[in-house]
Amino acid sequence: MRTALVTGAAGFIGFHLSRLLLDEGWRVVGLDSHNDYYDPALKAAREARLAASPAYRAVRGKVETPGLLTDILAAERPEAVVHLAAQAGVRHSIENPRAYVAANLLGTFELLEAARAHPPAHLLLASTSSVYGANTKMPYRETDKADTQMSFYAATKKSTEALAHSHAHLFGLPVTMFRFFTVYGPWGRPDMAPSLFTSAILDGRPIKVFNHGDMKRDFTFVADLVRAIRLLVDVPPGDVPAGAFDSLSPVAPFRVVNIGNGAPVRLLDFIAAIEAATGRRAERQLLPIQPGDVPATWADTTLLRGLTGYAPATDIAEGVRLYVEWFRDYYRP
Repeated sequence: MRTALVTGAAGFIGFHLSRLLLDEGWRVVGLDSHNDYYDPALKAAREARLAASPAYRAVRGKVETPGLLTDILAAERPEAVVHLAAQAGVRHSIENPRAYVAANLLGTFELLEAARAHPPAHLLLASTSSVYGANTKMPYRETDKADTQMSFYAATKKSTEALAHSHAHLFGLPVTMFRFFTVYGPWGRPDMAPSLFTSAILDGRPIKVFNHGDMKRDFTFVADLVRAIRLLVDVPPGDVPAGAFDSLSPVAPFRVVNIGNGAPVRLLDFIAAIEAATGRRAERQLLPIQPGDVPATWADTTLLRGLTGYAPATDIAEGVRLYVEWFRDYYRP
């Protein structure tokens, strides 16, 4: 039985990935702090579903705790480590940047040192499409320069890429970084747009539409995203590039991979999909763009397809329908 360590396992993406791995016969060690950035009851509900499997071991703790990850890797010797634990949220990083230094920078440092002492076959870490920052050339490609981050959150995630590259170079750790594009789906975070919009529409409250609706996002359904991660687990960076667009480092077993749907959707069309799924019209409050936000994202998924033969493809109508179905079942039974 193969063993994986998933950090942030009670989180949105960590939960879905852990469930997929368990379904495929893996043993999963899930580390999560269950912090109160959003309702811990949602995290507990996710974890309870994972804990129903005898192949799941839950560990409670913060990734930035000195020595914790080293102890876990020494005891469990996972073949794959997928690091998803992080302090998320663009706006919150403006209000509480110290939390991002602790979880994202110190937490990643602790993981890298643990992997240095007890190397897994493959170390995979989450980054974000936000690292592309002020780039305007689209679709975003992994080989594009990404030096103009527009939020502290994005800056910490770009820094984790640099930290991971240095350890890959110095200690030969096979590292893959994911850049996620606007992930949504069942069990999603309550501070994210799908939840905020759905809740308001069902309650008859106005929704806040920033930049007056002139926004586009590469919405990626969570089941597609974790399938891509699972396939990439078996493709550790080697010495041979995957093709002309590969982001493989020339000096380290290190690669950056976009995971997105590869098709930007207008924010107003996303709202329309929620309206269709709920059967209700939204009252829109049009507002200026928020600090740290970008007007559009769009992933080039050529590298992901080249490495795995797979690309996310769930369309907005279907993904939103599944999300609203879950939302009603969970919050409005």
